[in-house]
Amino acid sequence: MPADDVTYRVRGGFTDAELTELHGRAFGDGDRRADGIVIPWNNRLALSIAWVTARQGGELLGFVNVIGDGGAHAVLLDTCVAPQAQGRGVGKRLVHEAADEARRLGCTWLHADYEPHLVRFYEQACGMRPTHAGLLRLTGSGAQAQ
Repeated sequence: MPADDVTYRVRGGFTDAELTELHGRAFGDGDRRADGIVIPWNNRLALSIAWVTARQGGELLGFVNVIGDGGAHAVLLDTCVAPQAQGRGVGKRLVHEAADEARRLGCTWLHADYEPHLVRFYEQACGMRPTHAGLLRLTGSGAQAQ
């Protein structure tokens, strides 16, 4: 399956079912709130400044969501590529398209939070540099009480 026939669209269309299925294949079943409810994608995208889809022959192969703070900062969320398309540059192109759109919208910084096994992808393939960041778990096991 060559990557050159993949179509990328900023704010590309998708159904909730196909994005939920792609996200599940890419991340497993970890996309639920603490109470087990899966939030529909159209609700999640209400705060997005952009998203990018990748399709091949009508099939949704990849997706990345971009949220912003209304100013200089944008954040990548839910970067996912179907397993059969991984390693073909689809994820890299999704991130670059998202960066271009965030820049066009006036953002100066693009942030991404990623696990150690994704360092090579985000830092080498996509050109991001590592930063120090903080994280506070709000729900579930290990949540911080205030």
